[in-house]
Amino acid sequence: MDIEGHKAVVTFDSEIGMFRGEFIGLTGGADFYATSVDGLREEGRLSLETYLEMCAEEGIEPFRQFSGRFNVRIDAGLHKAAVSAAKAQAKSLNEWVGDAIQRATREG
Repeated sequence: MDIEGHKAVVTFDSEIGMFRGEFIGLTGGADFYATSVDGLREEGRLSLETYLEMCAEEGIEPFRQFSGRFNVRIDAGLHKAAVSAAKAQAKSLNEWVGDAIQRATREG
């Protein structure tokens, strides 16, 4: 779900019978609950507004910074297959993985 340009993941909490939204890429938590999509949008907007105000008051950077580097642990056979696929496309493994992530995130 996109709320004012910020992505949030929504799940259903069956114990309380409500949807739960959680913003992605924040340095802290700004989750929100509602029983409808419209309610989620409104509660998300309020939660984000409150979080950003709190960060401003306390001098905290509200958004995570990403370096562009991360470790991935996968099965050795999958690693070998990925290297072969990258070589077949005349790409480094980093380029190939980056392209795969880019395709996957455009689809989602």
